Amino acid sequence: MKLATIRLDAAADPADPAAPGGLDGRTAAVRVEGDALVDLGLPDVGAVLAAPGGLAAAATADGPRHPSTGAVFAPLVPRPTKVVCVGLNYQKHIKEMGRDLPEHPTLFSKFADTLIGARDDIRRPAETGQFDWEAELAVVIGRPVRRADESEAAAAIAGFTVLNDITCRDWQFRTREWLQGKNWDATTPVGPYLVTSDELGGPRPALDISCTVNGRLMQRDNTGDLLFDPVDLVRYISTMIRLNPGDIIATGTPGGVGHAREPQVFLDPGDTVITEITGLGRLENTVIADGPRGDGPR
Repeated sequence: MKLATIRLDAAADPADPAAPGGLDGRTAAVRVEGDALVDLGLPDVGAVLAAPGGLAAAATADGPRHPSTGAVFAPLVPRPTKVVCVGLNYQKHIKEMGRDLPEHPTLFSKFADTLIGARDDIRRPAETGQFDWEAELAVVIGRPVRRADESEAAAAIAGFTVLNDITCRDWQFRTREWLQGKNWDATTPVGPYLVTSDELGGPRPALDISCTVNGRLMQRDNTGDLLFDPVDLVRYISTMIRLNPGDIIATGTPGGVGHAREPQVFLDPGDTVITEITGLGRLENTVIADGPRGDGPR
């Protein structure tokens, strides 16, 4: 099954939270059926997962049809209770960053205000000179889980989506803690679809992942190279804190980030970033300038 969150007013400016269909405006959760999007009667995929019956109810629910052509995607889960991100999780990327293989996952958090839709503009802050891409497989949680064993962790995974953990490297490396490089308004596209685990061969999918910038291939790998796979991550994170329906785990990025290149390459306004994972769809986002005086999306 494939689910999405769409904006109901495609003409609205997604950068305007007050506009219908904007970041805080009217949205609808839909089930993808060929060229049609079946309205599930709930505002977003997070609400579907939290509702009685969860995915099972979504599979049989009926409602108005929206055409898939021209659909405008909102963030898949606009307001997850948490977004947990993993650094240093592809062996090639760990090596290019000059680090040893970690014994435990390297974790940090993102805030919901960073999330944008699959085709929304990525807002490059005026305060950074090192704006970088990070293509990632994202896990979406489908049921509450705490201190999960392996079977519970696998069962808690509703499915997967595509995410790009766009990063201000100069801010990230100001200190040993990464949060300040990772949490900038309207910088993290996620979507367009939640694809359930059963369509991908289970909760440990091996899928090709790539990122291109202005048509130039920057990242290519396979999620089978993850050091800590999705089930491992749900087990580990749920040991510390309860994971709720709609929570997102970004599993880390493969090699090829701009910071590790010789010479280094970073994103500028006007650049187009395409993030794609086989079977999950693609994000296609344009980088635009975001000024320092509150003239961004919030």
